[in-house]
Amino acid sequence: MESKSSNILLLFTFSTTLFFFFSASSSASLQTQTQTLLLNPLTAPQTTLSWPEPESESLSTVPEADPDSTSTATLQLHHIDSLSFNKTPDQLFHLKLQRDALRVDSLLSLAAAKRGGGGGGLGLGFSSSIISGLASGSGEYFTRIGVGTPPKYAYMVLDTGSDVVWIQCSPCKKCYSQSDPVFDPKKSRSFNGISCTSPLCRKLDSPGCNPQRQACLYQVSYGDGSITEGDFSTETLTFRGTKVPRVALGCGHDNEGLFVGAAGLLGLGRGRLSFPTQAGRRFNRKFSYCLVDRSASTSSKPSSIVFGDSAVSRTARFTPLLFNPKLDTFYYLEMLGISVGGARVRGVTPSLFKLDPAGNGGVIIDSGTSVTRLTRPAYLAFRDAFRAGARNLKRAPEFSLFDTCFDLSGKTEVKVPTVVLHFRGADVSLPATNYLIPVDNSGTFCFAFAATLSGLSIIGNIQQQGFRVVYDLAGSRVGFAPRGCA
Repeated sequence: MESKSSNILLLFTFSTTLFFFFSASSSASLQTQTQTLLLNPLTAPQTTLSWPEPESESLSTVPEADPDSTSTATLQLHHIDSLSFNKTPDQLFHLKLQRDALRVDSLLSLAAAKRGGGGGGLGLGFSSSIISGLASGSGEYFTRIGVGTPPKYAYMVLDTGSDVVWIQCSPCKKCYSQSDPVFDPKKSRSFNGISCTSPLCRKLDSPGCNPQRQACLYQVSYGDGSITEGDFSTETLTFRGTKVPRVALGCGHDNEGLFVGAAGLLGLGRGRLSFPTQAGRRFNRKFSYCLVDRSASTSSKPSSIVFGDSAVSRTARFTPLLFNPKLDTFYYLEMLGISVGGARVRGVTPSLFKLDPAGNGGVIIDSGTSVTRLTRPAYLAFRDAFRAGARNLKRAPEFSLFDTCFDLSGKTEVKVPTVVLHFRGADVSLPATNYLIPVDNSGTFCFAFAATLSGLSIIGNIQQQGFRVVYDLAGSRVGFAPRGCA
């Protein structure tokens, strides 16, 4: 009898201990996961630019690419703020937010309009440099490449949200101010016009024709009011030591809008006339970029863009690309949800990001948008979860488009909830600096996301900073490699 009672007591004690263990474990798992945010204020732009390539090279100094070899070129990178001498960090940040709002309106307008309307395998790799366009009127990143033969080097906007490659050309009917001399096609031995009957001309959304010259004309209008128009042509582009011949390019004689400082635009979208599509066979339909913080000093790791097989990082986690037949320009991803502090946000469901058969909704990744926009129901649930996880931080008033800000003055670092974006096949864990950013020099930091009333969500470049973002078009996938700027 005693033995039986002892067994019962032992069983009760074991059960109680086991219950306590599970309760403690469960309680621990509910604790919010955090990471440390080092508090760095807005910084002044760098004031000098230096590029290793000469401003003009003779044809003989840039040899033709060997079809049987692969090559890579890496250029030193600079921030475009170096071109802005009279703006304070606060002024630059305000201008960035203004341009970002116009950028988002442009993308949403393009998506709505599209829904309504409707060489040998060389395998070469090459790379160029990227600089942030914060100060030059576009709010995007820039690269410096050679145009023509001999190549004339110029700044070009990098834009994954558009397709047509173009550059300002003389004679100018109307040209905006740029950092380099306007490109003169008469001085290039590789410049060729495109006829009105050419298949390249028919690939334009709205091709035009000059009947006297039988010359194909192009016009591209952006939703922010920017416009470029002129002759559609082919030209050689030089990425340091690698030449890419016969690229269809707009030679713009009438250009107006926000691209101040850059000579033109290198369209990196998915459409028929984008640079990746045109030069796809040369670099095996692969490119990647890594964007450093816009306010990073010259001692930090540089931004870069790489074309070719070497663009694919071994540490990247990939998610499949989705295709929108109504709009082939954008890179659509399948987003499944968001975690804050180690827990999935219940109100952020895959249905909120679904791309429907009519081309509505979805999530795109864009190099030209700064702040990530999420469809409103997803944003509100995400924001509320972050506020709950950051309730120990002192709140500050709203700032511009940011409705969740904190007064972190007097502190050097704080603990903030972790944030993870969940895509199909890839969980992207964001560094704290990619979602809580300084907006002034008084210690105000804001949650760097915003809501949109549109069904289209946009992953912006603040959230992409520090990752090598890989566009493997051959494999129809996009990858994210953390700490990819090294």
